[in-house]
Amino acid sequence: MEVRQIGKDDEQGLLVKNEPFTIFGELLVKRSNEKWDYEVKKYGQDEISQQTFPDEDYNFEEVTKDGFAIGAFESDQTVGLAIFKEQWHQYIYLEDLKVNGQYRRRGVAQALLAAAEEVAKSKNYKGFWTIGQNNNLAACLFYVKYGFEIGGLETKVYDYTTQSGKYDIHFYYDFDE
Repeated sequence: MEVRQIGKDDEQGLLVKNEPFTIFGELLVKRSNEKWDYEVKKYGQDEISQQTFPDEDYNFEEVTKDGFAIGAFESDQTVGLAIFKEQWHQYIYLEDLKVNGQYRRRGVAQALLAAAEEVAKSKNYKGFWTIGQNNNLAACLFYVKYGFEIGGLETKVYDYTTQSGKYDIHFYYDFDE
């Protein structure tokens, strides 16, 4: 597998389809004594479901206008993609992170973030930040295991939508100096 920044020559690597993921629980976040903490709530068998995010139509010029993309390639196939957006503060925003279903749990996401860290450092960023939906437990636990810290909670964003009752967790990852 090759992991690299996506350039104009391989912009087709941006066209990765979103695949279903299992909704099997939630990350329950709380704050006390100026510290974020969480617990894991696993669903019963009858509550487990699948979700697929709508596909994006990433355009190389748009992505690179104010950010960059890192791809993981196996032969001619893109098996992982990470999209980053420039920010005004010291954390670059991880807008999208996805791995082909056949390649999940094989270190692809970690490799994408490691390669992105080098690019972000060259742009003088001090870390990543991203958002995970509380019921995308696999993603939330991935971020925590990778070393991201919870830095905030958005509880109203899904009001008046079909996703009502869900919330967004803000995750931050500081680069080593």
